[in-house]
Amino acid sequence: MIIKSAEFIASNTDQLKSPKTDKPEYAFIGRSNVGKSSLINRLLERKNLARISSTPGKTRLINHFLVNSEWYLVDLPGYGYARISKKEREKWELMIHSYLTQRQNLVNTFILVDSRIEPKKSDLDFINWFGEQELPFTIVFTKTDKLTANTMASNIAVFKAKLSEEWDELPTMFVTSAESGKGRDEILDFIGEGNAEYQAFLGQTS
Repeated sequence: MIIKSAEFIASNTDQLKSPKTDKPEYAFIGRSNVGKSSLINRLLERKNLARISSTPGKTRLINHFLVNSEWYLVDLPGYGYARISKKEREKWELMIHSYLTQRQNLVNTFILVDSRIEPKKSDLDFINWFGEQELPFTIVFTKTDKLTANTMASNIAVFKAKLSEEWDELPTMFVTSAESGKGRDEILDFIGEGNAEYQAFLGQTS
C-alpha cells in the first residue's frame, strides 16, 4: 500500500462522537512508552502526525486519522500507566473498552508489545480480554532494532510460550522497528487486505 495522504480528523473521549462509521478502521494500542506514536508516524510516513513525547501516557484521547481518504487509523491511549489516579485510569479504561466493543467499523486492533522486555501481566490480561470479547486483533512487537536477532527471537518465543498457556491458536504477529521501517509493508498489506474484505462485506449486505 502506498500512503498518499494522512490527516488528523478528530479527538474524542466518547466513541459516539467519533467520525461516521462509513470507512474501515484500525486501532493501535499498547502499554505506555511502547513506541506507538513512532510506529504510527513510520507507517504513515509522517514525522509528527502522531505526537511523540518522552512522557509516558501522553495520548489521552481517541485520535482519528484519515488515510488515503479510504480508511481510519486510530491512536488510542496506552494502558498500564501508573502515574495517574485510579479514578483517571478507570475513566480511560471505560473509554477504551467502550470504543473497542461498540465501534461497528473497527476491522482490527493492533496491540503493541515491547520486544525488549519479558511478558507483562498488563499485556497478557489485555490480550486475553480481547479473546473473551471475541474481538479481532493482531500483536505487534516494537523496538526490535534495539536487540540482536538472537535476543529478539528468544524474547518473542518466550512471549508466545506464555500466550500458549491460555490460547490454543496464537494470533497473527508482526515484528517491527520504527527506526528501520521493519514490518511496515507487512502491516500495510494486512490493512489493505482488511479494506478489501470490508468493502466486499458491504457489497454483500447492501
